[in-house]
Amino acid sequence: MYLFPVFQTREAYRLATGMEAPPYDASKPLKSWFDPRALDNPRRKVIYENVIAYAANGAPLVGPDGKPVLEPLVIDKEIAAAVNIPRKGPGIPEQPVTGQEIPVPMRPLAANEEFFFQFGGSVAVRNTDLVDSLESGFTVRDRTLLKAIADKLGIAH
Repeated sequence: MYLFPVFQTREAYRLATGMEAPPYDASKPLKSWFDPRALDNPRRKVIYENVIAYAANGAPLVGPDGKPVLEPLVIDKEIAAAVNIPRKGPGIPEQPVTGQEIPVPMRPLAANEEFFFQFGGSVAVRNTDLVDSLESGFTVRDRTLLKAIADKLGIAH
């Protein structure tokens, strides 16, 4: 789904790109992806149509349909073109982090795809053509029915 690779560590960035990550700047938000063509943009800002929207507490926003909310991201092209990854590892003190991580731009969903919340609130994508054919566990219809029952009984889910 992501338009760009995500690098969890500076080492992963170096291994994938062959370059050292720029020095971590604790005054800026974390950013674990980069757009290699961002600096080619003639404008100062780059617009990405789809990123997951997050609340101030870092949780993905939930839309009226119960699914994750998508929104555009407008970002300076210099920020889009670089990562901001702190040093991590055994014996390395945690570095201060400012704000939320900048979300990763995503491609539009295909006609047979939808976002949903997995257990624990993480966002995932499912293929709607295949999900009903799974024979183990609850089906989408089962989950929809259980949610409707919980809503009717006033039970949080």
